[in-house]
Amino acid sequence: MLLRFPLFASLVGSAIAATPAQWRSQSIYFMLTDRFARTDESTTASCDTKYGRYCGGTWKGIEKKLDYIQGMGFTAIWITPITTQMEGTTADGSAYHGYWQQDIYGLNSEYGTADDLHSLISALHDRDMYMMVDVVANHMGYDGSGDSVDYSVFDPFDSQKYFHSYCKVSDYSDQTNVEDCWLGDSTVSLPDLNTERNDVQSLWYDWVGSLVSNYSIDGIRVDTVRHVQKDFWPGFNKAAGVYCVGEVFDGDAGFTCPYQEVMDGVLNYPVYFPLLRAFQSTSGSMSDLYNMINTVKSTCSDSTLLGNFIENHDNPRFASYTDDISLAKNVAAFTIMADGIPIIYAGQEQHYNGGSDPYNREAVWLSKYDTDSPLYKLIAKGNAIRSRAIYQDDGYLSYKNYPIYQDQTTLAMRKGYKGTQTITILSNKGTDGDGYTLNLSNTGYEAGMKLTEIISCSTITVGDDGKVPVPMKEGLPRILYPSSELKGSTLCS
Repeated sequence: MLLRFPLFASLVGSAIAATPAQWRSQSIYFMLTDRFARTDESTTASCDTKYGRYCGGTWKGIEKKLDYIQGMGFTAIWITPITTQMEGTTADGSAYHGYWQQDIYGLNSEYGTADDLHSLISALHDRDMYMMVDVVANHMGYDGSGDSVDYSVFDPFDSQKYFHSYCKVSDYSDQTNVEDCWLGDSTVSLPDLNTERNDVQSLWYDWVGSLVSNYSIDGIRVDTVRHVQKDFWPGFNKAAGVYCVGEVFDGDAGFTCPYQEVMDGVLNYPVYFPLLRAFQSTSGSMSDLYNMINTVKSTCSDSTLLGNFIENHDNPRFASYTDDISLAKNVAAFTIMADGIPIIYAGQEQHYNGGSDPYNREAVWLSKYDTDSPLYKLIAKGNAIRSRAIYQDDGYLSYKNYPIYQDQTTLAMRKGYKGTQTITILSNKGTDGDGYTLNLSNTGYEAGMKLTEIISCSTITVGDDGKVPVPMKEGLPRILYPSSELKGSTLCS
């Protein structure tokens, strides 16, 4: 059964967040709809990732688990594409993930009904939470080779005229090749839309505006942005009318940052790679991460609107590189406390360790939604102190984080103005790391000031020399905040 929404729908609700400025303060929990929660709330239903098939996650299932998400302090969710997908099962699996669409006006009935989606979004808005939906404007999905596509199966792009001529992307150093040629393989091809055509642009712009208004969507994540010419995106972003963050899968800040000139934000791949290298072992390079923080801050037009992450559905889980829980806590702390909008991938809080796609797409229900897991608690604390700092200081979000200390195993960074700033100290010594005291300068805290270390809830007094004696133990991260600014908070009560 195909579920459809009209091109020009009546406004059935109001998005509660639209602008980039409103999204700065959010913290996003990202999930593959099919892998997060089932309508029947089962925690035992099987889901073998290697087969790449539907496992039964639904929009209604997500709605039933909003307490679990909000319990970690998240204020927004991001779900995978909702459009009607290619049916059936291929040697590459099925379209459970949502990136093999065939009808952009239809809904994927595997996830539920239009009423279910409306209900989920209403439930989010009742909690003052935001909804971000993933969209794909670059391509459609076809069960078969690119040289034998039946274009009539696509709606509304039902003719070859709407697509680039078939060729496989073969050279990522050639941007024309990247934009004009096709992703996919000979089993499932991804016909590449000719987004230079005015009619293709008009169809997409009308569609995204209708999608946002019909479902009261608050933000858009855009897939495969670098595979579409840049001049397509300003019109798309404007037509959406809400914050748009694009996937530009490239670690070169000089390449990725300019996309922020045509879209509100981009995923922070330039920081992702050095962040991973710094913490995937106890011998990682802190200097590379230190340098990239500064590079992104000076190269991107606004580093506070980037999407920060260490895990997603396209890259191996962090725990597939190392099972050290202290290192996992450090990368989660960085994701939340650095510049930009934090994005945590569902299952990260349970220390899931799947490798490359499809193994990194585990069913979260198999964790039984354990709220006592170490990372669940760490993420909740990180989101709580970030929210507190935002509440206490109007300028916290626009203040650009900067590193104040770095050695071979440690990185410290500051965000916020004098008296209400957070200081985050990260270590890659790992769980077996020796304990020591880090005497930290350049914090901006005054001599004698009482600070609370949020992870351990211990109290630290700034020395007469202005240095902060930070007790480091077992490779755990540290987050400092003035104790006086926690009055009335239960964070470390």
